[in-house]
Amino acid sequence: MKWTSVYDIAAELADSHPDVDPKKVNFVDLMQWVIALPDFDDDPKHCGEKVLEAIQQAWIDEVD
Repeated sequence: MKWTSVYDIAAELADSHPDVDPKKVNFVDLMQWVIALPDFDDDPKHCGEKVLEAIQQAWIDEVD
């Protein structure tokens, strides 16, 4: 997965962190959790606030 795989990342985060409210996750933790996903393979430097916002929103949509 790459940073642009927003919905795939959100689904993986929902599966790997089922007890976490995505509305309360800070961007530092979110970035680390994405990088730690087993299928994630992209440069951490390509991440920005807009990407993290998109991932967080997709995760919120995934659990709702």
